Amino acid sequence: MSPASDPTGTKIAFIGAGSVEFTQGLLADLFAFPEFARAHIALHDIDPERLATSEAAARHIAASRGAAPAISSHLQRRAALDGADFVINTVQVGMTAATRTDFEIPARYGLRQTIGDTLGVGGIFRALRTFPVLRSLAADIAELCPDAWLLNYTNPMAMNLLYLHRVAPELRSVGLCHSVYWTIHDLAELIGVPFGEVSYLAAGVNHQSWVLRFERAGQDLYPLLDETIAKDPGLLRRVRVDMYRRLGHYPTETSEHSSEYVPWYLHHDEEIDRLRLPVGAYLDISEDNLLTYARTRDALASGQPLPVEGTMEYAPQIIHSIVTGTPRTVYGNVPNHGLIDNLPADAVVEVPCLVDALGVQPTRVGALPPQCAALNRSYVSVTDLVVRAAVLGEPRHIRHAAMTDPATAAALPVERIWDLCDDLVQAHAPLLQPELRALLGH
Repeated sequence: MSPASDPTGTKIAFIGAGSVEFTQGLLADLFAFPEFARAHIALHDIDPERLATSEAAARHIAASRGAAPAISSHLQRRAALDGADFVINTVQVGMTAATRTDFEIPARYGLRQTIGDTLGVGGIFRALRTFPVLRSLAADIAELCPDAWLLNYTNPMAMNLLYLHRVAPELRSVGLCHSVYWTIHDLAELIGVPFGEVSYLAAGVNHQSWVLRFERAGQDLYPLLDETIAKDPGLLRRVRVDMYRRLGHYPTETSEHSSEYVPWYLHHDEEIDRLRLPVGAYLDISEDNLLTYARTRDALASGQPLPVEGTMEYAPQIIHSIVTGTPRTVYGNVPNHGLIDNLPADAVVEVPCLVDALGVQPTRVGALPPQCAALNRSYVSVTDLVVRAAVLGEPRHIRHAAMTDPATAAALPVERIWDLCDDLVQAHAPLLQPELRALLGH
């Protein structure tokens, strides 16, 4: 597309539209742009009830924003993709039942997780059951809308994007996450500086990027953050603050997330208590999501839909910039290719990206602080092994990834890691590619 393109003809396909709350936020953001008041929104989900709820929500949001888009819903993905300009992916393969398995089986081994969607055995198996869907989605895009941009929100972000780049290198894809934006937003609020006055630079890997610059009018704001922390001892009971004080750069994901990517916290009872870590938190989040969906479904059915606010997500901004040529900077997950000097060249990294009519253009950052790069390299090693397991059809690499994972290796001896992987393979077997269903024992 070019700036001269007619936005009215823009077709945006939502894959996994049954993630109703997230879909609603994205649509609210899209319809805030008048250029998309008459766009084509194509919704796809494999669950008929969730798809119908998503369509009802889309029509309500459009009406409340004064938009009149063409809205279509499709149980068949190919119909939604046909002729699409943009594809937004939010699928969660296996839904809450699979997530529960990701927590309950490791817990029997004494392995603690908080979120389990990025790294660790939870992230590994979430990726392995998502990869077959991504491969078929990429093939359909290549056939039905080869020039479309795939905007991926599905976790584990780095594993999913690396897999896509290895099996479908021609696909125009970028991974999107709100963690950098909200980290800076919350830090600005914490230190009492208006967000609009803050300039910042972050880079690293998804859910483990680092705030490299945090400034106002050219002045470093980190000293003000240090003063704020010193005045509030309660802040010292956050993993992110603990990591910041030791590493010198603030991590861009929540304490619950951050605790899972390092070996120092979840294996130790005293650290869980000191840092108030909610073990198994994502199970409660998943149940809350089900309740939120049910409330939304019932409200729409009764003609009293719940209010929906904009979410400041990147996908609508990217779509607007590409279609209209309006330049913006967003944070995207893309192949490294020289963007970060001290991470592997083919790793998926999170960096600022310019977006305009030419598409998503990543920014070269240079070298990360060595202590930050060292942690990212552990993360990247796990990601690489998981993707190799799927691309090569090598089940041993699943175990190698779990052995390499910092939190798993800190908690379990190697034989127990292999036993755990066997149990998870067996539990998730129907969702895994056939070559990876082998049980290997010790």
